[in-house]
Amino acid sequence: MERSAQRLGRALIVVVDDRIAHGENEDSPGPLVTELLEEAGFIVDGTVAVAGEVVDIRNALNTAVIGGVDLVVTVGGTGLLPRDVTPDATQGVLDKRIPGIAEALRSSGLAAGAVDAGISRGLVGVSGSTLVVNLAGSRAAVRDGMATLSSLVPYVIGELSGWDGN
Repeated sequence: MERSAQRLGRALIVVVDDRIAHGENEDSPGPLVTELLEEAGFIVDGTVAVAGEVVDIRNALNTAVIGGVDLVVTVGGTGLLPRDVTPDATQGVLDKRIPGIAEALRSSGLAAGAVDAGISRGLVGVSGSTLVVNLAGSRAAVRDGMATLSSLVPYVIGELSGWDGN
């Protein structure tokens, strides 16, 4: 059976937004990311909303890694404002960075008109056997980012699980 025809594994979404975490805003990008991940072949364990605090983000990431998910996608908190600390929190969790994927997300996002994706400080890397991806928070950045990831993530997940591509 081809790898693409199989389930790619389990995924968790972490939405980094103070208003959503405190129940003040219900316009979460979580459902959009869930839909796109499921279309790509992932089983989505759920969506966690956290405030833009390094400790909260790091705890959510560590919980996902310990829980054994194959992919964690964070949405939001990758910009230049003081509360945009997702990359800072992520950096402390990663064992290895994958800068090429992060650059591809920035480049494709900017080309698609998602300015927040173009200026994102988002990281991509591996923690244990979990792929961690930071996406900018706009719907355009999420849509473009997921399209960019669709061809890259199966390969990375395959390598992390010991799949040799044959």
